[in-house]
Amino acid sequence: MSAIRINAIQDVLTREMVDVKQPSGRISEYFGVNVFHQETMRKFLSQEAYKQVMEAIDSGKKIDFTIADQVASAMKAWAVTKGATHFTHWFQPLNGSTAEKHDTFFTPVEGGKGIENFNGKALVQQEPDASSFPSGGLRATFEARGYTAWDPSSPAFIMEIGEGKTLCIPTIFVSYTGEALDFKAPLLKSMQALEQAAVPVCKYFDRNVNKVVPTLGWEQEYFLVDESLFYARPDLVLTGRTVFGHAPAKGQQLEDHYFGSIEERVYRFMRDLEIESHKLGIPVSTRHNEVAPAQFECAPVFEEANIAVDHNQLLMDLMDRIARRHKMRVLLHEKPYALINGSGKHNNWSLGTDTGKNLLSPGSTPKTNLQFLTFFVNTIKAVSAYADILRASIASAGNDHRLGANEAPPAIISVFIGQHLTQVLEEVEARVKKGKLDDIEKTDLKLDIHNKIPDLMLDNTDRNRTSPFAFTGNKFEIRAVGSAANCASPMVVMNTIVAQQLKAFKKEVDALIKKGDKKDVAILKVLRNYIKDSKKILFEGDNYSEAWEKEAEKRGLENIKTTPHALDAYLREKNISVFTENNVFKAAEIEARYEILQEAYAKKIQIEGRVIGDLARNHVIPAAIAYQNRLINNISGMQSIGFPESSYQAQKELVEKISHYIQEVKTQVDQMVEERKKANKLEDASKKAKAYCDKVKPYFDTIRYHVDKLEQYVDDELWAIPKYRELLFVR
Repeated sequence: MSAIRINAIQDVLTREMVDVKQPSGRISEYFGVNVFHQETMRKFLSQEAYKQVMEAIDSGKKIDFTIADQVASAMKAWAVTKGATHFTHWFQPLNGSTAEKHDTFFTPVEGGKGIENFNGKALVQQEPDASSFPSGGLRATFEARGYTAWDPSSPAFIMEIGEGKTLCIPTIFVSYTGEALDFKAPLLKSMQALEQAAVPVCKYFDRNVNKVVPTLGWEQEYFLVDESLFYARPDLVLTGRTVFGHAPAKGQQLEDHYFGSIEERVYRFMRDLEIESHKLGIPVSTRHNEVAPAQFECAPVFEEANIAVDHNQLLMDLMDRIARRHKMRVLLHEKPYALINGSGKHNNWSLGTDTGKNLLSPGSTPKTNLQFLTFFVNTIKAVSAYADILRASIASAGNDHRLGANEAPPAIISVFIGQHLTQVLEEVEARVKKGKLDDIEKTDLKLDIHNKIPDLMLDNTDRNRTSPFAFTGNKFEIRAVGSAANCASPMVVMNTIVAQQLKAFKKEVDALIKKGDKKDVAILKVLRNYIKDSKKILFEGDNYSEAWEKEAEKRGLENIKTTPHALDAYLREKNISVFTENNVFKAAEIEARYEILQEAYAKKIQIEGRVIGDLARNHVIPAAIAYQNRLINNISGMQSIGFPESSYQAQKELVEKISHYIQEVKTQVDQMVEERKKANKLEDASKKAKAYCDKVKPYFDTIRYHVDKLEQYVDDELWAIPKYRELLFVR
């Protein structure tokens, strides 16, 4: 075993456990202690200021600057009592991470002293450099100005980093000319569009509904690896995944890791993560071992989508910091290791009203179940009509390793609803005839539906783990989202397409009512047509099977397995229209994001290609040649003292095999580099991304195959980079 690997493994074995100090008392006693939530606002704000902030949160009403000054003063007073010395506008630029610039509360005054100061202007707006973030051409280097603007609907919080504490204010990020340069601004717009479309539909059933919000419950999967082994793998450090590595004898085939007992060191990390999450108001509620070795998952209680997205971005930041504290690294890449399961982030999406109703939860009366069917069917219809942009919203270089790879939900978007609801939809379609239903038929149909739906409990709706979009009792689960993704991307799409669909539904129902149909009859007639139109996207079977790929093609469903080609959906006329008509994006913003996503893909594949070339040339080939020389010296030595050729035939065969694999690695790397050079000359972002995808990336698996063969043959002492058996099983 090489000195590098020996030292790395020795570091693991001599690691001391990090002591996790549990705050005294129950979780409920320290949950949200670092959050400027409603209870804290009541203590620090005047009644008038508190009222305006709550109105801003509930209805989007603007806050007066005089009130903003009061809020800023209260935030500062609270933050200082918690030990904070700085504040920052915390935002989510289009580089996939979060951003922050810290400013001190301290202001010098005459006499050599100073005071802590924070006013409404600093709270409401700041001006970070917009040209230094991805903008897709919306901002040039000489056009630097951009704005961050306070989002009152997401509470401020205090981030503790070592001994330092900083007040973080969630904000949107826009250019000087008003275009969104982040994930949050379009998310908020999509939520507003959804509310405006959903409330009028709700009033068919309940006049008291005045607000509808999308809710999100994410499930975060991740891997952990010891930091010594991490740093001994340049590919993990630079790309987040292992570009080489032969499968260990034992992987996940025994199915013994999923829900297994949690190893103590990992358990300490999980406890630490939960404590810090709870202090920040992130309602993490579950933790467990996932399917693959060294893979884990945590998940929170459902929250309003905007806050849930913020909390997931915060959690990923916390995971990285806390893993380092425990001398580990968290891997959020969708496929850090080949030949075992990768990581996703299931997005559980639903709709809630200000009356406390989950619109995707079956009710206890015929009326509430008709309401459920309305939102249920409209969601399916929306996904059927806009499956291409939903697929594009979860596309990334990392996620391409999972989608369609017989492991995660495939690149074909389909909807699973379960046997019971399938029967309900079939009955609605069969019994609602063209023309006018009389009251008896209408009543019978409503009662029949009602008799079936109440039996549909959460555990009575089977879970199809191969489906990319599955109904799971009172929510839709988008299972294809990647583990490193910002949840805002699929949430923006879901909110927008459902808003568009609900507006069309309302228009059609109202037209039938105007012609003389009773409300419930009109609703059922429109739903019948939607059920018929959406049949092609409903699928209850194995999404991994070749039979489904063939069937999906017959149905006209797209199967686009790579990111650069999937992203083209954003530029289709119907998809540009759905965003612009709902005031979520301007056309220029869509084009800019398309370019940013294509550029990001090309850069990630470019980095991976460079890492592959470096490891192959500077680690793999030298190790293989060194071992080959040992074999040759052994053969020469045996020949010199008269051993018959048959006695060193095995060595000769090894030399030949190693020579073959060395030559293949060298040849394939050289050819890949030439294709990279061609791709780099392309200026168009889409063409460059597609060149990297179609021309450069195919070499990766070929090179890997030959390198992994060499790993099997080369002396373990000479192989410098840690192997899978060490990365996945050493604690």
